[in-house]
Amino acid sequence: MSLTVYAEFQHTAPAPRKIVVVGLGYIGLPTAAALAQAGHDVVGVDVNPSVVEAVNAANCHIVEPGLDELLNTAIAGGRLKASTAMPEADAYLIAVPTPVSHDGDRTPDLSYVFAATEAIAPMLRPGAMVVLESTSPVGATRQVIERMAKARPDLHFPAAGRPESEVDIDVVYSPERVIPGRTLQELSTNARVLGGATAGAALRAARIYRSLTNGELLLTDDRSAEMVKLVENSFRDVNIAFANELSLVCDKIGVDVWEIIALANHHPRVDILKPGPGVGGHCIAVDPWFIVAQAPDEARLIRTAREVNDFKPHFVMDKVRAALAANPGARVACLGLTFKPDVDDYRESPSFHIARTLSQEFPGRVVCADPYEAMLTERSDLVMVDIAMALAAPIVVGLVAHREFRAAPRPSGIVIDACGIWS
Repeated sequence: MSLTVYAEFQHTAPAPRKIVVVGLGYIGLPTAAALAQAGHDVVGVDVNPSVVEAVNAANCHIVEPGLDELLNTAIAGGRLKASTAMPEADAYLIAVPTPVSHDGDRTPDLSYVFAATEAIAPMLRPGAMVVLESTSPVGATRQVIERMAKARPDLHFPAAGRPESEVDIDVVYSPERVIPGRTLQELSTNARVLGGATAGAALRAARIYRSLTNGELLLTDDRSAEMVKLVENSFRDVNIAFANELSLVCDKIGVDVWEIIALANHHPRVDILKPGPGVGGHCIAVDPWFIVAQAPDEARLIRTAREVNDFKPHFVMDKVRAALAANPGARVACLGLTFKPDVDDYRESPSFHIARTLSQEFPGRVVCADPYEAMLTERSDLVMVDIAMALAAPIVVGLVAHREFRAAPRPSGIVIDACGIWS
């Protein structure tokens, strides 16, 4: 199916319908609340009973601007409820994690997607729709279809040679395209790619997503939509890798990378990103490996970019080790543990990895500060202090440019600024 821009029904609000959102994390919960606000009856399903309990009490378990108010409204209005049990519904949106293994192969782990699929399958009825939003390797949607078809031989799923008129269950892949800290805003404005296993499935999904966003709805097939998501984040990863590698080169030569970037970006066709301590989060640090896993011989630049970004935390830690060796007995403070500024998300965070590794290597000499400390579930080996105490340490390592750190004066001691807080 070639790319088309959805126009039909564009200005007609779709009739409310019962929608299940599977996974109530950083994507699933805002999506569920936004769908409820749009007039749908929504059930959020999560395997974690504490998350379900919190959502039903209108207590937001993640930090996202505007989500507390939206969740309160959705729960109070009876449009949203949470459950550990899978109900019957008209549509199911799967928004569960898809991590990669941390061995040498970096292979995608679809176990959460398949677990969600197996929970949904018994509840399907003719006319239902299943939408996979989780970032996935190309072909994952077809694997979901195969698993559902095996579990429900009484239903007709999309298959080669089967007329669309005979398909009982519509299946779509639609990757999320939001950034933490701006999730609700981007849910309502970003374009969405809707990859249908059939053309009709993409069109049906468009009627739901039109109630979420004013952005373009771009219809294509499921495999193309899967690849689009991976390409978007791989493009960003490659550009970040250039900035991170440039920081290594500038350090070797003895020039200020922040000044070099600022001056170079005055060129009308140059826009170099800022280097950092690595790349984290559930998207950019993960998605390129999906492409590498499926085309290892061809994805040479994408692999190299991942390796450059994965090396950067080691470079930062070597800088800290050298400073500690030159200052026996001195303490070091790591500023910031999340994967990006001004969010509470620690997934795949290079800053957290740096702080934990240094804390293990230098017990009693490393302290950490992060304004989102309350959301930190794993604190092993970490000594947390307030921001003022951290800034007064003899050696300060800037890892995440949270606004609280940006507002503070440059520390008077040794500063290793890995993310440009004071540069």
